[in-house]
Amino acid sequence: MPAYSKQQQLYNKPQKLSQKQKGDISQKVDAELKARSHGLCELCGDAWATERAHLTGRKQLDHKTEVTDLLHLCTECHDWLDENPDGIRARKFIARAINTVLQIK
Repeated sequence: MPAYSKQQQLYNKPQKLSQKQKGDISQKVDAELKARSHGLCELCGDAWATERAHLTGRKQLDHKTEVTDLLHLCTECHDWLDENPDGIRARKFIARAINTVLQIK
């Protein structure tokens, strides 16, 4: 059996994603998010959505970001969701609800 070079061994070895890579939003996921929101904030429904908000923090993700990990929001709603105690509770509730539904399927 022939020996494999170090480069060949590394090439075939699955690479573990960094937390930054897990949190990155691919073009495909971004397109799905924009199609789902139709360009409107998914929280208030009144303003144009200009920001993508992770429901689960990037540091807590154990997989590559999917469209179900995100909300398309206006700046005001994104700030509320990340900085206001009620918003933080709402974000955690939304994430828990979505994950529960996905586990049922």
